[in-house]
Amino acid sequence: MKNSNQTIKSEDVKKESSGGLGFFEKYLTIWVALCIVVGVLIGVYAPQIPQALDKFTYAQVSIPVAILIWLMIYPMMLKIDFTSIKNAAREKKGLDYFENVFLAKFNGITVVGLLLTLIILFAFQGQKIIDNPLHIALIAIPLTIQTFFIFFLAYVWAKAWKLPHNIAAPGAMIGASNFFELAVAVAISLFGLNSGAALATVVGVLVEVPVMLTLVAIANRTKHWFAK
Repeated sequence: MKNSNQTIKSEDVKKESSGGLGFFEKYLTIWVALCIVVGVLIGVYAPQIPQALDKFTYAQVSIPVAILIWLMIYPMMLKIDFTSIKNAAREKKGLDYFENVFLAKFNGITVVGLLLTLIILFAFQGQKIIDNPLHIALIAIPLTIQTFFIFFLAYVWAKAWKLPHNIAAPGAMIGASNFFELAVAVAISLFGLNSGAALATVVGVLVEVPVMLTLVAIANRTKHWFAK
């Protein structure tokens, strides 16, 4: 889930060190949990809503999900370091406008896109999640183990290499994360919203968001491991 978790990982570490998180970001775990619960409840008790959304499908691609995934990815694509592009580097005034004015218009869109996507995805898969707890656990447990293992492998290795915390923490979290939004989009496109493949990728979202938030907390509490 690389893109939504980049909202969670390196930016959160930087914000924590530079003055703390804002109210919305500080309680992101709660918003994520609420959106998951709302999505499941909609899927179980108001199935007509996902059924109606399912009508907005073209070539097995859900238009609402596609729009929301685009809202998550596009703002982060804009944050690529354009100073490496020749024309942008030449036009400093234009670059300043782009970074300080244009990008500011997209603040928060990635997170909002993530939360709305969670509601829709879990609305489509809510009944299956309720009906198949064992299957959910069989998918979730190895994903959790994998994420923690890769994070600590990279984090401890970075410490052994004497890298600074502001490189070690984001690097370990980027390495441990998965691009589950893209996986969801591919699974839905190939197999449909109600497929087992889509369910597996949705479980990835269910697991990775709280796990990555936990890793952010661990990284912020272990700054003293690294030399300043």
